[in-house]
Amino acid sequence: MPLTNAQYDALMRRYDEIRERHRHELLSREEEIASAVPYIKELDEEAGRLSLAAAKARIADPKADLSSYRQSMKLITRKREAALLTHGYPADYLEMQYDCPLCRDTGYTDGVRCTCFKKAANELLYKEYGLGDILKEENFAHFSLDYYPEDMIDPPTGRSARELALKALTAAKLFPDRIGMPGNNLLLYGNAGVGKTFLSHCIAAEVLDRSSSALYFSAKDLFDLLADAAFERNGRNASSAQAIYECDCLTIDDLGTESLNSFSLPQLFYIINERILKNRSTIISTNLMLDQFAETYTERIFSRITSHYTILKLIGQDIRMQKKANGGRTC
Repeated sequence: MPLTNAQYDALMRRYDEIRERHRHELLSREEEIASAVPYIKELDEEAGRLSLAAAKARIADPKADLSSYRQSMKLITRKREAALLTHGYPADYLEMQYDCPLCRDTGYTDGVRCTCFKKAANELLYKEYGLGDILKEENFAHFSLDYYPEDMIDPPTGRSARELALKALTAAKLFPDRIGMPGNNLLLYGNAGVGKTFLSHCIAAEVLDRSSSALYFSAKDLFDLLADAAFERNGRNASSAQAIYECDCLTIDDLGTESLNSFSLPQLFYIINERILKNRSTIISTNLMLDQFAETYTERIFSRITSHYTILKLIGQDIRMQKKANGGRTC
């Protein structure tokens, strides 16, 4: 779900609106202080004269020593702060305020997208793709092991459905703490309806709460977007797919349900390999068993996953059917 040009423009307009709001708030505070603490205006005028004098001195002699001007300006600043505090105002009352001090509400820090931009972008994307409300319900607070019976045993592993689910839940909760670390990738596999997508949503919700970037795709939507970007269709181009490789956490859901062709297989390998090399965390869920996965996606792809992913299996009865039967709302 990378940003389209229109979505990017919408976010940048939001930053413009934030900065404009703060400018108006500062003007209002300045008018208030001009009336309540006239002494501040005198200090500001003195600071203006000092700044002008320093500029003239620098023009006259580029090597001029301006230390005395700087010391005087520091003294004025301390006087302003003291005057504000004396009259019951915060010391920074006449400073520009920011929603995000890191980027000063520009969206960028040192030419790189700020964490606040990533968070805003993901909130926008999840909302537009209908996942905003989903993540309010599908998160760790609503995950329940009760849907995984202790008496259902997985023959290949000898573990119960409850044990496998607990192992997966434990790994999922650790996942957000290891964002950006090598090997922080998950492959969730098992039959349909056993909670793989729910668990990936739990992780995404936690990642977003920590202001990291997280993108979610069904496998079909992912390959559709990549094809659009490659062939410049539907308003997409190469830059449209860049976030797939750069986001902190990428989820590819229901791998195995898409139509495979000579385009999608190399693209999948490239995504997996690039994100491994960049230590970008990835979650893949599939209904395929491991032998089916290896056969479907070639040994080359399967080898990268087995070498760099934690592989977790879930078994059980279809949770959606269980919810319908008992009216429950949690997983």
